[in-house]
Amino acid sequence: MGLCSFWIELIVDKKSKKRLEVINKKLQTLRPRLAGSREQADDPDELKQLEDEIGKLEAEAAELKAAK
Repeated sequence: MGLCSFWIELIVDKKSKKRLEVINKKLQTLRPRLAGSREQADDPDELKQLEDEIGKLEAEAAELKAAK
């Protein structure tokens, strides 16, 4: 059973690592968009949407990092 749980943990860790990579990549594209949206302020809904999405991704990243 110990060996089996090791493999499960390894798989979960790889999935978490991959998810963190995806989150960081999304954040790298969203943050400049948020900055541009703040400068122009044409669409307040877009600004709110970007802020919400970044907040959710940052929270998910924090959870994944805390689970390690």
